[in-house]
Amino acid sequence: MAEPWRANGPGRVLTGADIARDYEERADACVIGSGAGGAVMAARLAEMGARVVLLEEGGLYTRNDFDMQEATAYPRLYQEKGQRATADLSITVLQGRCVGGGTTVNWTTSFRTPERVLEHWRAAHGVEGLDPATLAPHFDAVEQRLNIREWPLAQVNGNNRVLWDGCGKLGWQRALTRRNVDACANLGYCGLGCPIDAKRSMDVTYVPDAVKKGAHLYANTRAVRIELHRKRANLVRAEVLDPATDRPKGHSVLVKPKVVVLCGSAVNSPALLLRSGLDFNGRVGKRTFLHPVVASIGVYPQRIDGFYGAPQSVTSHQFIERGPGKIGFFMETAPVHPMLAASAAGGFGAAHQEVMARLGHVSALIGLTVDGFLPGDEGGTVSLRKDGRVRLDYRLRPEHWEALREANKALARVQLAAGAESVHSLHEDPVELRREADLPKLDAAPWRPVRVGLFTAHQMGGCAMGKDPDKSVVSARLKHHHVDNLFVADASIFPSSLGVNPQETVFGIAHWAAGHIGRNLR
Repeated sequence: MAEPWRANGPGRVLTGADIARDYEERADACVIGSGAGGAVMAARLAEMGARVVLLEEGGLYTRNDFDMQEATAYPRLYQEKGQRATADLSITVLQGRCVGGGTTVNWTTSFRTPERVLEHWRAAHGVEGLDPATLAPHFDAVEQRLNIREWPLAQVNGNNRVLWDGCGKLGWQRALTRRNVDACANLGYCGLGCPIDAKRSMDVTYVPDAVKKGAHLYANTRAVRIELHRKRANLVRAEVLDPATDRPKGHSVLVKPKVVVLCGSAVNSPALLLRSGLDFNGRVGKRTFLHPVVASIGVYPQRIDGFYGAPQSVTSHQFIERGPGKIGFFMETAPVHPMLAASAAGGFGAAHQEVMARLGHVSALIGLTVDGFLPGDEGGTVSLRKDGRVRLDYRLRPEHWEALREANKALARVQLAAGAESVHSLHEDPVELRREADLPKLDAAPWRPVRVGLFTAHQMGGCAMGKDPDKSVVSARLKHHHVDNLFVADASIFPSSLGVNPQETVFGIAHWAAGHIGRNLR
């Protein structure tokens, strides 16, 4: 059933199911990707009077499609049906693939870019002009549009209460998170698409805003190549996918733009540049960062019901800076929906069954390591396989493993302080802890690839911004160093990770960049 924003206004919305022929569009701006960067960019440019074509590889889904079933959501809404991983299979990559991108499936946590990160980008990478004062009005604007507010303590669920109470008993820093929701019913299924449109994700905010201002949205339409004439992008080639099979239908969409803005994500944006032959200095795909995540499972005598309630509403940055030579980490929570929990939990047979049987008594805490700040930490690399598919390599250094181990120990301490009967790691052979005296067991555990479950829901870098065109892909104003009318405006531009959830940083930077990109179209 068509949503109101699809039926009204001068814009147009076509999905793979609607397209039965080739299309050719002339546009002021072709925006590739409809997530945190692309949606804000498209809406801002359309509001400024630009003719915008918005291309999205994933499908268009509405609240009527969000049935709160993991078996439905992962194949529909996630990259590679929720099975994307690093090349060595050591890190599971959770990444959105639908209209709204990651904002449709993330857990709503919203942070402004930390000032220390902006200062690091300036000092280490020559990124001038992105300071707190410059970004503040843009953060103000998106926070108002998306109703970003602190979640009240009274509505914190049992899973997040563990982090709040445990940190409190240990005397560690803790805070309530801000969330982009309005009239939230505290259902807890944010990662599967919001069935009541309470989440202020891009599919219900900035994408409709863009269409109402005249933008043309093509869903199930994968950009396969950006072509140049001299030093300008003059054509974007896209193929139409069948929503039922996700295979090409044989139809194409060709866009002839004045400007191209690439917002496909920190994995897919570098991949498109590589497919297009636009890696002039060998830096595309380099410096890819993941906030590698370790999780800890706590089992309690009382019910936690971590599958209900806002997935993330408490955070702790107690260990964000751990001193010279150390990688910091921050602590949050993850929901314990059955499929997600079953795939993450270690062990086999009876041991695995026992954990799942007590799912209502389980809490899941996560430690997110802050990569990209130590000298020599180049993160991972996005490249293309021989068949054209994306490959993501990420080698964990000894400093990463040390941080992951210490994060796991900190999470266990929080859970034990909050009253856990037992705490379990996600090792192939899970480590069980029942008291703080057991923590050395984690030191003896195997901290090696595929011997412990690791995850990422935050992909950053790969098209890093910087002053030096020989060491970065785009300038501080997000323009490609070697293509005059090509910009990148998503998390791929970050020259390091953030140490916070990235969506609001992308919102704010895209909102800022749309100003000078739009002025160039007049």
